Amino acid sequence: MSSQLEVLNRWVDDVARLTQPDRIHWCDGSEAERDRLTALMLERGDLIRLNPDSHPNCFLHRSDPRDVARVEHLTFVCTRDREDAGPNNHWMDPAEAHAKIDALFAGSMRGRTLYVVPYCMGPIDSPYARCGVEITDSPYVVANMRVMTRMGAQALARIERDGRFVKGLHSTGELDPDRRFIMHFPEELTIKSYGSGYGGNALLGKKCHALRIASWQARDEGWLAEHMLIVGIRNPAGRTRYVAAAFPSACGKTNLAMLIPPKGHREAGWEVFTVGDDICWMQPGPDGRLWAINPEAGFFGVAPGTSAKTNPNALAMLDRDAIFTNVAVTADDRPWWEGLDAGTPAFDWQGRPFDPANGPAAHPNSRFTVPIKACPSVSPEVDNPAGVPIDAIVFGGRRESLVPLVMEARDWRHGVLLGAAMASETTAAATGAVGVVRRDPMAMKPFCGYNFADYFAHWLSMPSRATRLPRIFHVNWFRKGADGRFLWPGFGENLRVLEWIVGRCDGSAGAVETPVGLLPRRQDLNLAGLDLTAAQVDALLTVDAEGFLAEYQAIGDYLGEFGARMPRELRDEHARVLAALAGAVDRGRARQVVNG
Repeated sequence: MSSQLEVLNRWVDDVARLTQPDRIHWCDGSEAERDRLTALMLERGDLIRLNPDSHPNCFLHRSDPRDVARVEHLTFVCTRDREDAGPNNHWMDPAEAHAKIDALFAGSMRGRTLYVVPYCMGPIDSPYARCGVEITDSPYVVANMRVMTRMGAQALARIERDGRFVKGLHSTGELDPDRRFIMHFPEELTIKSYGSGYGGNALLGKKCHALRIASWQARDEGWLAEHMLIVGIRNPAGRTRYVAAAFPSACGKTNLAMLIPPKGHREAGWEVFTVGDDICWMQPGPDGRLWAINPEAGFFGVAPGTSAKTNPNALAMLDRDAIFTNVAVTADDRPWWEGLDAGTPAFDWQGRPFDPANGPAAHPNSRFTVPIKACPSVSPEVDNPAGVPIDAIVFGGRRESLVPLVMEARDWRHGVLLGAAMASETTAAATGAVGVVRRDPMAMKPFCGYNFADYFAHWLSMPSRATRLPRIFHVNWFRKGADGRFLWPGFGENLRVLEWIVGRCDGSAGAVETPVGLLPRRQDLNLAGLDLTAAQVDALLTVDAEGFLAEYQAIGDYLGEFGARMPRELRDEHARVLAALAGAVDRGRARQVVNG
């Protein structure tokens, strides 16, 4: 027996002594195992079978109403040095954290089965993949991990070959919000999660491993673990370029990953392929480029808002082999959520007869879990062990004003600043205040496993690791006009912006330099067939130097919160942009209309 399997066996024995399960089951990932677990959960009421005619092999899970989302305030990064976790994370001393959560784990699996779940994040034979083992007492977690990862015997064999794995220990406990913690120990490659059955807190291969722990691994090993979609864009000449893109929540990330080109582009031969919708691991390749894999094998997507208009590719894959969590159901047992055009909810996400007085029928964070290969736009490269070469990295946020439709960074250092400065404006529905800017660097605020200042420094180190780095861009689909309406139509029309981005990558698209980046002129964008006035296009491609001056002063304040660890290179780049904006204002160029 290999030393790593000995380590794994000893760990399982130690956990069993602590948690005291009635039985131990090592998961092999087989269909027979899946069928047995499904039957068990149906018998226990953990799953409800949906309409077998309309939704074969689809099931509904209803979670505890107090356990429906990630719990950031109970999520900790536990490093020996508090500064290594940084002000962007909640920190706890590792010894204190282990003691606190192990006291909760003591005896927590009595009367339950302890499941050992070996899994691989990424194609099983990819050199970029990394493995882990989750111990859990939740068959729902096992079922989801089977969809979301390469789980079972193959992963166990890979662990034996690799000689290392991330340890993840999970118990649903009593589902008591006052006895709930998600602890990360990056120096030990260990995760401990207690008291929650919700995906982001319980599917430890996802955010916990693939971002918080992997970002630490990536910094140590010289690669990038990012909260990004990966999409392939094939032009009419047959060349495919790959784009990685980071967006905070509610910014259309999944929709972009599964984008359907507008009719004119489809007729011209444009195609879009989905490699991933949430997480991207990028490694410097032998050719000097960054090569990326999607470490996940499935989607754990938000259901509300998914419709034939917003994301027909997503909707098309949700009629078979899916697990739904906290959606509503119709009278004939079909899943339902706000945004669907058809059907009427009969029972809400808590199983109550639907009454609008109780709120939405589906929980706003209700989810679907489905294999990535069910997606109509899935890329033929999704399982390629070598990954795909990234030509462009895109950052974006939800900004109703100021930020143009698209801009390109001058160089890598400027691009890192664009990512570090990423922000979205809150809405009244979410927070009670409109237009409050919330910084979310690289869309990693809840997920970076170490100090953001060190994270930015790691990004800045990439030119020493790769010689043909991607170009970096920033987009904003959410600019509004004076009438409060969105200026840009979004959805499939976003391909027009991606067309300019890939054109910049191959040198065929023009741009104008501004203090904040390179912007397209009206003639540089393919706007044929769009019902946009010249004034609307001008508004989308305007740089308000006075407004950006105030924005960059706020960005400087934010970067200053990280103190002396903030890399000088980023502070110098911030100072350069600030000086360029001040100079533009002094020269009377406070408002630059790129087309003017």
